[in-house]
Amino acid sequence: MTSSPAVVIDVGSGLCKAGFAGEDGPISVFPSIIGRPKNPQMMVGVRKQEFFVGDAAQQMRGVLTLQYPVENGVIKNWDDIEKIWHHTFYNELRVHPEDQACLLTEAPRNPKSNRERMCEMMFETFNVPGLYIAIQAVMSLYSSGKTTGAVLDAGDGATHIVPIFEGHGLNHLVVRLNFAGRDITDYLNNLLLKGGYSLVSSAELEVVRDIKEHLCYVALDPEEEIKRAQVDPSMEKHYEMPDGQIIHVSTERFQSPEILFSPQLIGREIDGIHEALHHVIEGCEIDLRKTMYKSIVLSGGSTMFEGLIERLQNEVTHLAAKNVKVKVNGSEKRNFAAWIGASILGSLNAFKDMIVTKEEYEEMGPRIVHRKCF
Repeated sequence: MTSSPAVVIDVGSGLCKAGFAGEDGPISVFPSIIGRPKNPQMMVGVRKQEFFVGDAAQQMRGVLTLQYPVENGVIKNWDDIEKIWHHTFYNELRVHPEDQACLLTEAPRNPKSNRERMCEMMFETFNVPGLYIAIQAVMSLYSSGKTTGAVLDAGDGATHIVPIFEGHGLNHLVVRLNFAGRDITDYLNNLLLKGGYSLVSSAELEVVRDIKEHLCYVALDPEEEIKRAQVDPSMEKHYEMPDGQIIHVSTERFQSPEILFSPQLIGREIDGIHEALHHVIEGCEIDLRKTMYKSIVLSGGSTMFEGLIERLQNEVTHLAAKNVKVKVNGSEKRNFAAWIGASILGSLNAFKDMIVTKEEYEEMGPRIVHRKCF
């Protein structure tokens, strides 16, 4: 195997992050989407292509049908994920996959059959010389400099709460909440519809996502915030669409991310992130709980809302025992936390002994991944 740094790829439901081990951040970030022409005969002036990947699909979304191969953090469409990996290696990173080891990330409790298929595809289709598959939440914790803590990872398709002890996820306590960034976008769209804005095409839905990412925030006290919005005109913001139409947003700015704490708003009778986090930590061994409460680490794009750290700290403190210190940690780059942690792992001297080699794969088959990547 060459001494080139490992390729690190973190494919989420919304974005693919890619780069090289040892770097501070990914060098390529693009939407995890495949777009196919709605009407191939209408694609005038565009080279005839069966599909478009990532940014190209995003830019042409008006004439394409968009598909997301990763749902709720788990790969669902293998033909499309192969296209995303191929695009990542050859177009984004401009490397030949057979030249260096690859480190992929996966969601907690990723089905065993999925791990095996990832392994099979990397060795059979891309001919990588070595592979490691790492759990996203564990990598996020690494990126914070900790090996024990509770990770709240909220991406585009799912939210996971993962307690980790000395670098290993406590799988029996992992909780997956099936709401995340995409649900916030959809809820914001519903609120805008009530305000008279009809945004239905895939292009318009991207506008809604952009409003979410740039104008939305988490309120410390939503009820007080509603009262404030009635008397404070500065809370209303304006967003100009590509066609010049102006969208006015006020209470929608904090009402949409509120589903993280009150999923009942979108008809989900399940715990909010604060309650689920509290239950997970209380499920840990009694002597671990104090460490977990003061080592809560946020990761994923849907934890980037202004005000989220303070609100979550308040809510969990309220639920925890009175003498317990709660500390919610979130770096400025927490949207890339899993990738950064994987980059750190891939740069360690010990990494070359951790990977599944091509020889091991050929001898043992894809099941080897369970023995070496855990």
